[in-house]
Amino acid sequence: MDPVDSAAGSSISTRLPPGDFGVVLATLRARRGWSVREFARRANVSEGQVCNLESGVRNPTPAVAAACDAAFGTGGALVELAGSGRHGARTEVVVEAGPVVAGYERVLRELKDIGRSTGPRFVTTSMKSITRILTDAGSHAVGEQRAEIWLLASRFAEYTGWMAQEAGNPAEALRWTNLAVRWGARGGDETVAAYALVRKAFIAQHRGDTYAVIKFADQAAGHPAANPVIRAHAARRSAQGHARRGDAGACREALERFRSHAAEVSGDRTPHWGPRIENGNPRLIEASCMLSLHRFELAADLFAEHRPAAPADSNSRARFAVRQATALAGADRLADACQIIEATLPVIKRIDSATVRAELGRFVEQARTRRASPGQLALIDASAALAIG
Repeated sequence: MDPVDSAAGSSISTRLPPGDFGVVLATLRARRGWSVREFARRANVSEGQVCNLESGVRNPTPAVAAACDAAFGTGGALVELAGSGRHGARTEVVVEAGPVVAGYERVLRELKDIGRSTGPRFVTTSMKSITRILTDAGSHAVGEQRAEIWLLASRFAEYTGWMAQEAGNPAEALRWTNLAVRWGARGGDETVAAYALVRKAFIAQHRGDTYAVIKFADQAAGHPAANPVIRAHAARRSAQGHARRGDAGACREALERFRSHAAEVSGDRTPHWGPRIENGNPRLIEASCMLSLHRFELAADLFAEHRPAAPADSNSRARFAVRQATALAGADRLADACQIIEATLPVIKRIDSATVRAELGRFVEQARTRRASPGQLALIDASAALAIG
């Protein structure tokens, strides 16, 4: 089996991600893209043991640590980590907060990359375990170290909320978002409170409450702590909310605000919450709004021109591909739409995203209004089944 990191001879810190045994285990599993069941099979342990280890409910026995080490091919590093973890108080790790923060910032970036490519199921356990460690560390830290740790915990909570939303659990998403606000305030950053309103607008969008979308977006834009990034996010949600309501004029005004605020972001060094605005393509957002306004031909043309420049992660590409297919179906170009869907369905199955499945449901609704061949009908039915989850 391939080793996860460098071979024996280097220190644990260079071979394993930072954290206690449970966090390291969950992070290594996420890197490999293994489910709990798959890892349990490879390590010859029970799924319950894996969950207990990753959540910190149980400490590993030497035998279990050795089995995990063998499954990952970490050359004894996990056995050594398990042994060292049994001798000291966990709170000692906060004495030097700098390495803890830097290490978990790297892990957060890595888990976000995994989440964007594989969906929530491979990263949620890791996120929750690390959040537990950071909040424990923040409770024992002082001064600037305390603020840094709480702010990082807030960032983990915010992304955990996003993963809960991707898993189709809006109530859990709101709970983690509210925790992010509370912990961000402890870290001295109030901007997360403004961004939380953007997240609430997005949740409302996916439950079809356009009034709430616009209300939360406007509140986010007017929040005292809102910076250009958050105002751009808010304008984007507002544009999509107005488009869903069929108000083309208000949608156009919101798109202009989005472009204006996005232009302010360049060089902005304030903390960023949510997707990076500079990675977004304003024309794709415009295309999405045109789709909601049922301007199918214009939306299809915009998607065709700008979708190749969409973010590289699987989630974003699948989302915009389905939107393009929906626009094509609406423009009575069902053959072209089905070609895109057929190529995208394997990705949608892999990432298992509730938000992408919702987009797929919109495609099904539009496609079923068109005359379809038997093969196309089979593809539409398969899409409908996947959209339901």
